Amino acid sequence: MSNIKKLASQTMWYGLSSIAARFINNLLTPYLTYADNITTADYGIQALVYSAIPLLNIIFTYGFETTYFRFSSKEENKTTIYSTSFLSLFFSTMLFTSLLWLSRDMLGKIIGVGNYPEIIKLAILIIAVDALSRIPLARLRQEGRPKKYAFVMIAGICFNIFFTWFFVGYCSHAVKQNPDSWVSLFYNSKTNPIYYVVLSNLIQSVVTLLLLSSEIAQVRLKFDSRLWKQMMIYSLPLIIVGMGGMVNETFDRLMLKWWLPGDALTKNTQVGIYSACYKISILITLFINAFRMGAEPFFFKQAEGENPQRVFARVMKFFVIIICMMFLAVSLYMPVWKHFIGPRYWAGLSVVPILLLANMFIGIYYNLSVWYKLSNKTSAGAWITVGGALITTTINFLFIPRFGYMACAWATFFCYGSMMAASFLWGQKEYRIPYAWKKLTAYMLIVVVLFFIHQGITAIWPNMVFSLTIATILTSFYCWFIGNVEKNELPQLPFIGKYFKK
Repeated sequence: MSNIKKLASQTMWYGLSSIAARFINNLLTPYLTYADNITTADYGIQALVYSAIPLLNIIFTYGFETTYFRFSSKEENKTTIYSTSFLSLFFSTMLFTSLLWLSRDMLGKIIGVGNYPEIIKLAILIIAVDALSRIPLARLRQEGRPKKYAFVMIAGICFNIFFTWFFVGYCSHAVKQNPDSWVSLFYNSKTNPIYYVVLSNLIQSVVTLLLLSSEIAQVRLKFDSRLWKQMMIYSLPLIIVGMGGMVNETFDRLMLKWWLPGDALTKNTQVGIYSACYKISILITLFINAFRMGAEPFFFKQAEGENPQRVFARVMKFFVIIICMMFLAVSLYMPVWKHFIGPRYWAGLSVVPILLLANMFIGIYYNLSVWYKLSNKTSAGAWITVGGALITTTINFLFIPRFGYMACAWATFFCYGSMMAASFLWGQKEYRIPYAWKKLTAYMLIVVVLFFIHQGITAIWPNMVFSLTIATILTSFYCWFIGNVEKNELPQLPFIGKYFKK
């Protein structure tokens, strides 16, 4: 259990930084969705840009982060792997950035924001700077330095939050009060406010890179071509995994823009509503992201120990228990969570429970993916992810014209569910891990049943206080149930174990 405690400790630290990193958009979500000078269509433009950035990040980094973790665990690679990895990304980033800059007009048309070329330029710079930060950040994780990692990430985030408020709030108000204000020297009230949101993100990326200068200074002009070839062979399938993953995670906004009937304003508005409601699933997605930060290097190190499969199975069990509780915490308390976004976006709240379940599936899939990463069969992950991408694309293509963003939500649900099932069935044949899958499936089914019970009861009397009371009763019941079933395991967990007695 000490290994799981170590993972929990690292997840807490990486969680602090990654929660803040993801919260950069999510904390700003209420600010931006309530802002008078940002329309739902403007918010849709931001969502489209931020849907393209992660996809292009995959191309710029080509799986080298995971590859770095895999090869750095071998003693013979210790002296050259860091410099080789960084130099590879440095030169490829220069090449990719040049190509992307030359084709920026075409990129703008593809993602549906061709009328905003300045925003596209900022997005390209964000992608480039983030790519250069990737290996130094990975080194902090690989060396078990989560405090430095958290400091670097949170410092950059603070700059993002400040400048977003400064541009969107302060400068906008100052120019309205006095057109000749000092901020008019660099702020143009006629510019789409999303430009300044993206500019703030670029400032964050630059600050993050500068704070990693001490790690970058440790790079030496030592490029191990033999090691690089081995890393590329390992990482190439991960590009497909990453690309497919981003298609499944963010590409639905672009599909909604492409295939939804109507004019540009209508499409951007629908994209904005869907994107804002998507972020209400923040509690689960932030935990999953934090878990991945700590789990990936943990899994590779644990694989060298005794009976790692047993550890992986226990990690999965605790992971499922936590995300099930988070599902209830969000879905049953929707009357509270909906105020996280502006009332203009509440029309899309029906997608939230679907997306919560979908994110539970993808979180489990990330746990399951340990089998093909440890057995060097990353091509299996590529096939699974491509299959998910095909499901996403097919459902969205067929149903977006009729059902709009509801089709996107269900496409995400079926995509992640199928990926989870495929990875489990395939993984048990190649690298068997004794997951308590029957018990974990029951835990997930129970929370879904509790959700429908809550929906049925509150439909009879749609009162907010009554709804929250029933939600508390049902959530308490589930916690009590888990506490009794897992009474021998929970006392050993850090943070919450002290509340249980054997």
